Amino acid sequence: MTCKSNTPLVSIVIPSLNEELTIGEFVDWCFEGLRRIDVEGQVLIVDSSTDRTPEIAEEHGAEVLRIPRRGLGRAYIDAIPYIKGKYVIMGDADLTYDFRELGNFYDKLKQGYQFVMGSRFKGYIEPGAMPKLHQYFGTPITTFILNKIYGTKFSDIHCGMRAITLKALKKINLKSQSWEYASEMVLKSSRYKLKATEVPINFYKDKEGRLSHHRRSDWFSPWRAGWLNLKIMFLYAPDFFLLKPGLVLFFLGLLLIISLIPGPYEFASIGFNLHWMLLGLTMTTLGYSALQLAFLSKAFYNFDQGFAKRLYAVVTYNRGVLSGFLLILIGFVIDAYLVIYWIDRGLKLSEIYHPAVFGLLLIILGFQTFVFTLLLHMIRNRNFNINE
Repeated sequence: MTCKSNTPLVSIVIPSLNEELTIGEFVDWCFEGLRRIDVEGQVLIVDSSTDRTPEIAEEHGAEVLRIPRRGLGRAYIDAIPYIKGKYVIMGDADLTYDFRELGNFYDKLKQGYQFVMGSRFKGYIEPGAMPKLHQYFGTPITTFILNKIYGTKFSDIHCGMRAITLKALKKINLKSQSWEYASEMVLKSSRYKLKATEVPINFYKDKEGRLSHHRRSDWFSPWRAGWLNLKIMFLYAPDFFLLKPGLVLFFLGLLLIISLIPGPYEFASIGFNLHWMLLGLTMTTLGYSALQLAFLSKAFYNFDQGFAKRLYAVVTYNRGVLSGFLLILIGFVIDAYLVIYWIDRGLKLSEIYHPAVFGLLLIILGFQTFVFTLLLHMIRNRNFNINE
């Protein structure tokens, strides 16, 4: 591969798959966009085509990286070692995004933003450019979900035209192999607290004679892409679904079961008995499990190293293991009275011993604490390579 400059400031990095109809004009657009912002740049086409796309791209002055066809996200991952610019602008080679207009992206990057999303909804969408299902349902719904989970305020998370510093691109460490890379970049920009913003862009319909990659596949392709994006949103934020519900379940369940240790009672004309106590046990153990899984997921991803370090400082190996065994021991002592009472009555019981349920709860929580401590410090050693 050749480059017009050994040290370009901007790299335009574009995956392509059988785009011989548009690739030549698209590369021309890229160089025109670089001229308009008066910047020396690299145009890198990451190609998996079986047609003449790579040859045409090279004829128009682009560098071409030939890779096997392994997915859109994987194309960006493969391209990282070959990117030469400080700033990276991404998009599609189908002429739907106007790469003659790079000024908004470049200006934001120069202002210190690390991640700049394009927004079709804040810009112009040519009639017929976006299917109605995508424009009024799919994209708004998935954008709302991601914003809700990650606390972001983007308007168009599926816009393919975006910019990022090379340093930030390496930091977020893309893992997605397919369409879901789009959501992974956005959510990780939040998790890593990148300075991010949005700029309006123009979005055009496909050139006459070209079919989008979704239409080339099958009718289910857009739904599959949407499902993959939802999957990646959920995988990187299990604490969103676990932390607050876990806290509510744990404390309500614990309050309920403690209130019933002395025995049944009536409150506001409602009778509370053993069945309520068993409900409290269930809520407490489920809530405790949810909290532990939330903490483990946050420690595993380690986006916020400060949180992880505080967690390791509180739940040390010795403290966690000893606490677990202490809870188990107290639970056994409480339940030992019931066993002695049961043996003394000839293995027959004529009444319910409510504290025994609390003893069982302590045994369960003790075991969960022990296992949680082991898993947490396995993650600690994996992330920080520290052995105690």
